[in-house]
Amino acid sequence: MAEKTEFYEIQRFRQWWLWLIILFVVGFSFYNLIENTAYFSTTELIITSSVSVFIFLLFYFTKLETKIDELGIRVRLFPFHLQFKYFPWKNIDKAYIREYSPLMDYGGWGLRFGFFGRGRAYNISGNLGLQLVFKDGKKLLIGTQKSDEIKQFLKQLNKV
Repeated sequence: MAEKTEFYEIQRFRQWWLWLIILFVVGFSFYNLIENTAYFSTTELIITSSVSVFIFLLFYFTKLETKIDELGIRVRLFPFHLQFKYFPWKNIDKAYIREYSPLMDYGGWGLRFGFFGRGRAYNISGNLGLQLVFKDGKKLLIGTQKSDEIKQFLKQLNKV
């Protein structure tokens, strides 16, 4: 069996409860736009509808991409990062999969700054992530839905 030369994962916001909330807000905004013109100004209705559509589009197009190869780790949370952030192996002291609590450890999902020295996090969903500890003591957690594949790939690279 040939060994893989790169690990690649892409994640998107696909939690049903999140989309239920977003669609409710968009629907309510458009309901107000159509039915409640007597109670709100046209400017207010247009602004609230535009903001709700913007939020919908932001969540729809946001994606977390992770690439791991023999040179290092690249991660991008699009559209907040247009280019990948690169972390070479020479700067990484440890890399391992761990379970975490998105709300308690990092205050939610997305590009997060952890509490109590936990470092930064890029996460979209779930509670498993690739924990990086850098040689300077800083930490970065990258959420993953493919923890077993990352473990295998890190073993293949002798980075475990």
